Amino acid sequence: MTDLSQIVKAYDVRGVVPTQWDETLAELFGAAFAEITGADAIVTGHDMRPSSPGLSRAFARGAAARGADVTEICLCSTDELYFASGALGLPGAMFTASHNPAQYNGIKMCRAGAAPVGQDTGLAEIRALVERWSDEGAPEPVAAPGTVTRRDVLRDYAAHLRGLVDLSGIRPLKVVVDAGNGMGGHTVPTVFEGLPLELDALYFELDGSFPNHEANPLDPKNIVDLQARVRETGADLGLAFDGDADRCFVVDENGDPVSPSAITALVAARELAKHPGGTVIHNLITSWSVPEVVKENGGEPVRTRVGHSFIKEEMAKTGAIFGGEHSAHYYFRDFWNADTGMLAAMHVLAALGGQQGPLSQLVAQYDRYAASGEINSTVDDQTGRLAAIKAAYEGRAGIALDELDGLTVTADDWWFNVRASNTEPLLRLNVEARDTATADRVRDEALAIIRA
Repeated sequence: MTDLSQIVKAYDVRGVVPTQWDETLAELFGAAFAEITGADAIVTGHDMRPSSPGLSRAFARGAAARGADVTEICLCSTDELYFASGALGLPGAMFTASHNPAQYNGIKMCRAGAAPVGQDTGLAEIRALVERWSDEGAPEPVAAPGTVTRRDVLRDYAAHLRGLVDLSGIRPLKVVVDAGNGMGGHTVPTVFEGLPLELDALYFELDGSFPNHEANPLDPKNIVDLQARVRETGADLGLAFDGDADRCFVVDENGDPVSPSAITALVAARELAKHPGGTVIHNLITSWSVPEVVKENGGEPVRTRVGHSFIKEEMAKTGAIFGGEHSAHYYFRDFWNADTGMLAAMHVLAALGGQQGPLSQLVAQYDRYAASGEINSTVDDQTGRLAAIKAAYEGRAGIALDELDGLTVTADDWWFNVRASNTEPLLRLNVEARDTATADRVRDEALAIIRA
């Protein structure tokens, strides 16, 4: 019996090629995707990894064999694929392993309008069908197979984004962009073309072997080059995209990282200026400053679990105008509730270029608390350690506990959250407090229990 549990995750397919999956399986995934969505047409795209074109073509063959017409947009960022799904009204499949190392690849799937496909929204059924066909053989192609055609949507994608954030009137800015040899090197030149931006391009060559550093800006070592270039050149800011360019990280004119929570608050304030009284989604690990800024700007903050499927589900349910996560995923109602780091970056450029002060001064109003960042601990018994933390804090005066996602412990002047990783034997700790000394004390106390 074929077992795909190692590669079918909560929200996508991901694994080592060709050890864990290959073009034969990709073709079955394409057939199953067409079958489960019932689509008579789909759109596919892929990143710059060496295995991506072959996997994408195999997926297209499988879908066409089930009668679906396939539009291949070929090289693209993940948010460009979401744009195509939304603009064309088609289910989509993006071949990427995001920020993972070169030997990995994967598939991010969505229904028409960029609606997510996860375990509860079709991925479990797709997996079951692929497992069955792997064992029994794929069904015979339908009598009228679909066609496979190619289409370039990069300029349409850029025009859509530029219609949402007007950068034409900003003061000239010098911006360093580190694409990490990922898809930002494909999208940034077209999106920024003709704007009052002096672009300093780092690692724009598309290279899925990632010769300069991993395309994972969440790890501090991968933004060192960006920070140095900003400081050396006196740039106004730096932007770093991950491998499939759906996330964007920001550093200020001093080369200091700007927290994704501060970016979430900044973008929320701008979106609320356009949509007064709107709802803004934030996951439970974003800073206290996010709901505060949302309320100060007349909006309604809604707190959710971590993860794009929860954010997108809540956005659809509430009609939210924007959503942000601590991991630098930013979601926009004007972008089919999908995440796009590029649109968040454009908001930052518009905010910075619309006034005279430096970025550090601009974001200071949104960065109000001391935070630990995410601290991972390897543990054998995740459930037991979480129970130990709960027992240590339960019943203490002035402390509230909730289990929306992992365990969140909240006091008047601090909070922390501990969550288990879905894929590794890790507990993830995030701490925030009104001052650094308190944040350090709470962090050390929590870690002592986690690592006992």
